[in-house]
Amino acid sequence: MVLGKVVGTIVCSSKNDSMDGARYLLVEKTNQYGEKNGDFLVALDMLGTGPDELVMITEGSPSRETPLTTNKPCDALIVGIVDVIDETDRILYRK
Repeated sequence: MVLGKVVGTIVCSSKNDSMDGARYLLVEKTNQYGEKNGDFLVALDMLGTGPDELVMITEGSPSRETPLTTNKPCDALIVGIVDVIDETDRILYRK
């Protein structure tokens, strides 16, 4: 899994993934402090993620292991919205 910040929305007027109502977000990867690193990806959002939220993303075949994404062309899926990152008893990030 990787961390990323939601920086935008992807809108497609036509697509071929048979996931009606699916929402795609533009996410910029970050470090554990929430600092962006210039590496972007498009991730499927099933959680109702908002702008500028720090999220956990799974990439590759694990992203196709949900009831909505089974056997679908999904390569990145938002699986959590981060509230706190605590590293060795030190808060690195708080929502």
